[in-house]
Amino acid sequence: MDILSFDDVSLHVQVDGPENGPAVVFGNSLGTDLRLWDAVVPLLPEGLRLIRFDLRGHGLSSCPPAPYGMGTLVRDAERVMEALDARDAVFVGLSIGGLIAQGLAAKRLDLVRAVVLSNTAAKIGTRAMWEDRIEALRRDGLASMADTIMARWFSRAFRESPAVSPWRRMVETCPEEGYAGCCAAIAGSDFYTTTASLRLPALVIAGDQDGATPPDLVRELAELIPGSKFELMRGAGHLPCVEDPTTYAAHLTTFLSDIGHLP
Repeated sequence: MDILSFDDVSLHVQVDGPENGPAVVFGNSLGTDLRLWDAVVPLLPEGLRLIRFDLRGHGLSSCPPAPYGMGTLVRDAERVMEALDARDAVFVGLSIGGLIAQGLAAKRLDLVRAVVLSNTAAKIGTRAMWEDRIEALRRDGLASMADTIMARWFSRAFRESPAVSPWRRMVETCPEEGYAGCCAAIAGSDFYTTTASLRLPALVIAGDQDGATPPDLVRELAELIPGSKFELMRGAGHLPCVEDPTTYAAHLTTFLSDIGHLP
């Protein structure tokens, strides 16, 4: 475990694998922390340098006052990669992490050679929708939204199993200021034009039970990027790396192999 401290935020980072291995950087979803990838990391090929970090306001990172801008979140990812000298990396972003990946790829091709855009879109929801969510959060607290969030995140089978409990707890204990801050960042993000200009290898992953970014929305994202590969994971919701880490890791491994990013 490590903490990278910058002028306005301290970010919790975890690095697995050799320092000289090909870098793969992971960006988490709203309301989760770097444990989102715990089941996937051990299934990836040895020799990769796997970098995970908690978004500001999430996990063990510090929690500056809301609201946050997407540009700030992209800059956080930049600073993590620069501090760790992670260049020519593959950035794997899920949900808001996928928005960060799109912004980072458009801005810093020296850092990012390919992206995996998982359960995300060029624009997620509407500004009014996110403002309503922030208002409900401020009024009733994040724990009051846990049932609704679980329904958006997971298939019915997973929600009805004991395996859902730690994810509900992760949401309930997420700093409300950090959650609200990231909601504001999503509300202000529209990458349709930016992402349509990307020319780099891209894998786009959707879950057919995803209630937050439905498959058709994710497929639309894939169609913006020439040459991208689209994978639909059956029986999985918004966090397929949690519900089916074996298939998820297999998709990542195939993509990394196809683009020559394995050690």
